[in-house]
Amino acid sequence: MSRIFFFFAACLLVACHPPARMPRQTSASNSLVNDGKLWASLFQQRAAEYRALCQQAFNIARLRVDQASALMTLRPMAVVTDIDETILDNSPYAVHQALLGMDYTASSWKEWTSKAAADTLQGSLTFFRYAASKGMEVFYITNRDETERTSTLANLRRFNFPFADDQHLIMRADISSKETRRSRVAATHDIVLLLGDNLADFSQLFDKKTEAERMLNERISAEEFGNRFIILPNSTYGGWEDAFFLYNLKLTPAQKDSLIRSALKGF
Repeated sequence: MSRIFFFFAACLLVACHPPARMPRQTSASNSLVNDGKLWASLFQQRAAEYRALCQQAFNIARLRVDQASALMTLRPMAVVTDIDETILDNSPYAVHQALLGMDYTASSWKEWTSKAAADTLQGSLTFFRYAASKGMEVFYITNRDETERTSTLANLRRFNFPFADDQHLIMRADISSKETRRSRVAATHDIVLLLGDNLADFSQLFDKKTEAERMLNERISAEEFGNRFIILPNSTYGGWEDAFFLYNLKLTPAQKDSLIRSALKGF
């Protein structure tokens, strides 16, 4: 009888005091990077706050267009905009990759853009139609590859974005910096407004800079935000992520996780 008693007592102790949970193992499928992209995409797809931030940006942009259109200029006026996460929502791509345990790859990205299936961001289509109605030409300066031109135009034309043509769609040719392409537009037009989700969409001050340089140059450019620069929210990817990982494309998921853990502040 005593042996039976001690057996059940041991079982009760195990049930009441389960073993400590093992630390979560890092792998390509459950890395902090992929978890973060899923969470950021959830915010982008489902949060009314995200939509409100986009709408706020385009409301301010509309005010700046009104101010500029009241001025007399000798040259045509232009609005320059990025495409991805500025007017088109690519969060389905981020979700697809994260659930596969993968980050961005050029081949998977082109597979996504070839579908011309990205939806619009809240307020984007209404704003650009309004800008066009005020006499503004719209130039789409994107770092999508030239091979994506046809599908990109198809995506823009699907929603009837103004100036969705070869003349106004300026793709990446050889370098990611947009400065030369912006200068090309500025040679013939007065650029009254620039819109983007990445600071490099506005100025070469942010082209492949360190985190410290980006922070410093943001302070230097502070007066431009909400005036000539209109920035859209993007917590999924961008120059901030590239700078954090030191522009090292060879980092493994485990190495990225280690960097994230070492940088985050807790209590």
